[in-house]
Amino acid sequence: MRTWPAIAAAVAAAVSASAQEPGRLDERAHQDREIVYFLRDPDTHAFDLYHDYTQTKEGMDRYLNVVRPGSTASNPSARLLDTGEVLKPEILKGEAITAAKLDLGEPVRPDSEVVLIRFPPVARGASVRLRISETYAEPARYKVENGELVWDRSFGRPRNAVVLPAGWMLTASSIPATVSETDDGRIRLDFVNPRPDEIAVLIKAKRRAR
Repeated sequence: MRTWPAIAAAVAAAVSASAQEPGRLDERAHQDREIVYFLRDPDTHAFDLYHDYTQTKEGMDRYLNVVRPGSTASNPSARLLDTGEVLKPEILKGEAITAAKLDLGEPVRPDSEVVLIRFPPVARGASVRLRISETYAEPARYKVENGELVWDRSFGRPRNAVVLPAGWMLTASSIPATVSETDDGRIRLDFVNPRPDEIAVLIKAKRRAR
């Protein structure tokens, strides 16, 4: 038989769990933890990506994606998931970043590059959700060496997925991943990063025999 102190403790625990539930459910709308890369033929050094972004800070009206040194960005697109509205991203470099008074969190260099996406300011108690797509080229980190596809990139998000080009099969991955096949026959790797820092992912692949 349970004593009254034990019953009281159980009730308190249930109340506490119930109080935490709304906060947990609120986070279900946040989609800023995952990014998916679609690799083009490695001879192009290019890949497409998309990720969702949620902003809840009152008055915030822009999203900045700082391009890594050694990379070039192209074909950015963005859409408000709440309304379906198509936004018009801008690619700014060097002095244009300074002129726009953008805070990159780092010094602006002549070769600095950023993708800027403006959206209506976030109202109090509301949120804005965006889906962002871009194309990147990284000759130093995505290439062919000795007939093998080589992808060498660090991931900072909790969930990252890489889809190999059509006709390529996985031969090595420096970080454990869930490997699957897409509906169109491409190999997909899903990585989970539980750490507060980045994971360095090296992927190698070979062309499939025809």
